[in-house]
Parts: sequence; structure tokens; C-alpha cells
Amino acid sequence: MAAPTGPPELTRLHYLGIVLAAITGVIHLVLGAGALASNLADPLGLAFIGAAAGFAGGIVAVLRGDKQTRSRAVLLGIPFTVGQIVLYVAFNWPDVFGVGGVVDKIVQIALVAVLVVLYRRES
Repeated sequence: MAAPTGPPELTRLHYLGIVLAAITGVIHLVLGAGALASNLADPLGLAFIGAAAGFAGGIVAVLRGDKQTRSRAVLLGIPFTVGQIVLYVAFNWPDVFGVGGVVDKIVQIALVAVLVVLYRRES
């Protein structure tokens, strides 16, 4: 009887993506918590918390999923993260160069690059 197999092995690139997603997820969680601390119904605060949950869900899917689930999470992560970048620019134009925002966008651009490479390798 063959031993049960777990999810496919994660590569260093997977772990880099997980770290980048965790960084941007924590940034969104902190921003959301800060916004909700002053107003529990703040739509922007709720959006930040939702974004943090999305990044967390992607991390869980990559860590725990089979090859198909992982591939879907990677593929969905690309437009999700690009959407974060586009929304940041749209909501903050022309003041898009705040330190926190720029750091987060650099992390997100790196995450998109990692996700694209992972998707191309896995499909």
C-alpha cells in the first residue's frame, strides 16, 4: 500500500510569495484596524481588512492546497494584487508617494512578479 502523499513541495519562490503576501496583508490589517478604531463603519477600513483577509486566504491556499488549488490561488492572486495597486493609485492620486504606500506597492509589485513566474512554471 502506497503512503499517502501530501501537497506538492513548496519551492523557495513559493515561500518568497508567502512572505510578500504576509507583509502586504499585515500592512492592510494595520491600516484597516487604525481606520476602524475611530469609526467601525469606515468603508475604507473594512476594505483594508477585506484585503488582508484575501492575502491570508491566498497564503493558506498555497500552504495547504493541492497542486490545482495552489495554481488557482496563484492565478487569482495576480489580479487581486494588481487591483490593490490600481485602487491605491486611484484613491490617492496625485499624492501616491507616501512612504507606507510606496513600500506596500513595492512589495505588491514584487508579489505580482513572483505569482506570474509561479503560474508560468506550474501551468
